[in-house]
Amino acid sequence: MVDEIIVADSSSRDGTVAVAEAAGARTVVLRERGYGRACAAGAAAAGEGCSILLFLDGDGADRADLADMLVAPIQAGTHDFVIGSRMRGQREPGSMSWHQVLAGRLAGWLMSLLYGVRYTDMCAFRAISREALARLDMREMTYGWNIEMQMKAARRRLRILELPVPYRCRAGGSSKVAGTLGGSVRAGWRITATIVRIALSAG
Repeated sequence: MVDEIIVADSSSRDGTVAVAEAAGARTVVLRERGYGRACAAGAAAAGEGCSILLFLDGDGADRADLADMLVAPIQAGTHDFVIGSRMRGQREPGSMSWHQVLAGRLAGWLMSLLYGVRYTDMCAFRAISREALARLDMREMTYGWNIEMQMKAARRRLRILELPVPYRCRAGGSSKVAGTLGGSVRAGWRITATIVRIALSAG
């Protein structure tokens, strides 16, 4: 199901690159930080020969062994964009904070009002065809990457499917977003700013 694993690393100092390469992954190392920037770099590294891109966080919380569940509808030609929903799936206790749950619900409600597409989550675990991703013209290079993709996918009338996925506690370390108040505030601000920018833009 997966032809190649690419790990995008924003100049971490915890040995991520060495561990990823030892496990057989190809790494892309960025000097600048930014969640969206890392996702975009990974997608670019996949090359034109890759027809479907699967995104997930590398902290062990997303179930990579369920990749086929997200990729299969795109391979079958029935959908362009498949996103996992932690809200609809089974979550390990402590795997999500209350403000993550609330943010997902609020964002889903707003996108339903704007575009008539109902999302329940902003989960990082998602698959999209390369052709569809190119049509979205992604611009957000920080924490707003996921919400920009979902909003633009809805506005451009992509064939969207949301599937319940199980979610685990991260395997190690602490989240830059949910792990600290400052991280949560920064991420929340970027996500809110992205929602406003996309909602008010013409393209």
